[in-house]
Amino acid sequence: MVREINDTFLRAARGEKTDYVPVWYMRQAGRSQPEYRAIKEKYSLFEITHQPELCAYVTRLPVEQYDVDAAILYKDIMTPLPALGVDVEIKSGIGPVIDNPIRSLADVEKLGEINPEEDVPYVLDTIKLLTTEQLSVPLIGFAGAPFTLASYMIEGGPSKNYNKTKAFMYSEPKAWFALMDKLGEMTITYVKSQIKAGARAIQIFDSWVGALNVEDYRYYIKPVMSRIFSSLRGENVPLIMFGVGASHLALEWHDLPLDVVGLDWRLPIDQARQMGITKTVQGNLDPAILLSPWEVIEERAKAILDKGMAQPGYIFNLGHGVFPSVNPDTLKKLTTFIHEYSASKLSQ
Repeated sequence: MVREINDTFLRAARGEKTDYVPVWYMRQAGRSQPEYRAIKEKYSLFEITHQPELCAYVTRLPVEQYDVDAAILYKDIMTPLPALGVDVEIKSGIGPVIDNPIRSLADVEKLGEINPEEDVPYVLDTIKLLTTEQLSVPLIGFAGAPFTLASYMIEGGPSKNYNKTKAFMYSEPKAWFALMDKLGEMTITYVKSQIKAGARAIQIFDSWVGALNVEDYRYYIKPVMSRIFSSLRGENVPLIMFGVGASHLALEWHDLPLDVVGLDWRLPIDQARQMGITKTVQGNLDPAILLSPWEVIEERAKAILDKGMAQPGYIFNLGHGVFPSVNPDTLKKLTTFIHEYSASKLSQ
């Protein structure tokens, strides 16, 4: 039986009224937590995610420490790629590195398919452990979106400008759309397996899609995103979209069959509403502000909350992930402030 007590996050994601604004933080699990750093001295990210008990501990730690309203599974967006035959190595200080980058349609056609129960059983076992025994808040599962995964697969690693990715997209359209189809199908299968295992919401990270303009997004990316979200609608869990530096795509996301539009810190919530975004929004404190004095953090958080609470359907989050240098006590204090301030405002 699924243990769940606090459904405030789920209700907000569906646009329902809540007694207070729910909050969770991207990259809340790990990085800044001393307990996690101690684990990382012994184990790599790969090793942690392959041990369900350990991975579940890392995932639930911020819920216990900060009192956030949702947990997000601790893993990497690259996790499912080896099942397709992509040789991924997470290198410290660099990020994902791929030794066999995609260069042609033939390379795309060589890619395999994912069978989550066989290829990533440790992910599903971690979810089951968390949702049946350990969590009293919803667990968010996630996946990387096709463009962002493709950017790593084509560039061979992180990039600042995605020139190789864009060049491939423009010059090899047949191969590009074949790759989108492969990655779209993988994402649908992978996410559905997470939901079946117990994930109660899904966030799709298209971290780097902000590198594209609106016209290119509509032509090269939106069809596969529409297919992904349309396929997931029947799973009856909230679906969230997020990317960095992609404010110009917010209305395109709003047009997709999803529930929550995630905003980074560049687009104020009131402006997003004025643009025509009526779905639940999530965001969007600049994570750098967490390194500021408490008075600054409180002032900025209050301003964001006031904008977010102007209508139902709001989830507080950062505009990107928690930095390793953030003090965990700051996140705990911020969570308490968000709960108390929003509760007092919403009860008026």
